[in-house]
Amino acid sequence: MAKIQPDTWSGALILAVLFWVGGLILSWILRRAIRLVMERDRDQRIDRMAASFLSKVASVFVWVVILMFYAHMIPALDRLSTALLASVSVASIVIGLAAQSTLANFVAGLSLIFYRPFRLGDRIQINAPTGLETGIVEDVSLGYTVLQTFDNRRVIISNSVISNTVMVNLTAVHPRVMAIVPFSISYDADIDRARAIALELAEAHADIEEVVGCPVLLLNTSSVDLSLRVWCADPAIAATVKYDLTEAIKKRFDAEGIEIPFAYQNVIVKSLPALAGSDKAQKKDKDGQQ
Repeated sequence: MAKIQPDTWSGALILAVLFWVGGLILSWILRRAIRLVMERDRDQRIDRMAASFLSKVASVFVWVVILMFYAHMIPALDRLSTALLASVSVASIVIGLAAQSTLANFVAGLSLIFYRPFRLGDRIQINAPTGLETGIVEDVSLGYTVLQTFDNRRVIISNSVISNTVMVNLTAVHPRVMAIVPFSISYDADIDRARAIALELAEAHADIEEVVGCPVLLLNTSSVDLSLRVWCADPAIAATVKYDLTEAIKKRFDAEGIEIPFAYQNVIVKSLPALAGSDKAQKKDKDGQQ
């Protein structure tokens, strides 16, 4: 190392090779260390997506530091690196003022990664411009969060929006969820018989883990409202169970003669306006009859 002269082309080339090899070794050690930590994390307390992103950021940081040291050791590049750092500082201020929303998404993405209100694979509900959306968290980048809905759509929400929105994590603690199937019967129908039918259909469904009950919720203006409540393994199964039970209850009630009330209207017409030409037509009819 004492014979290497940084102010000569040969010395600068040798230092470049040494720094390049050192950068490869440091990057490999960094990736290997993160891989070992992830392998030991059998409880998955560390988010895989966050670890992968941080490893890439750390690798870039290592190369930036190596380039700065290399430029500092080479006299011909020392003044150039100082000028570049000054220009980068000014450019960062200008870019920061021009891209405030991007920086807000960046900071919000970091908060989502470190505070982890949800993880990859969690099913969440969130208000979007299209309404209430329910989907699986597919990806969380530093700018946007991607949800995959049940109909295979991709809902892309900026991190600054999702961090300031109230969301419901359906699988944060346990994926088990309750499916609630509301239905109504008329006042003339037998409540006990209707409840027995609903519970029987629920007990016969293969995807239901536990039947909670079927209480009367409300004595409405024209109906008696009940709610069938069952436990399912996860939200996707709960949605399917809700659709199946709604259809099965309707068909069974029709077969049993249990009325499901529906709204109807009586239209009372007090008088009809005279139609144009009706008087002339009646006069012609009378003349013809005469």
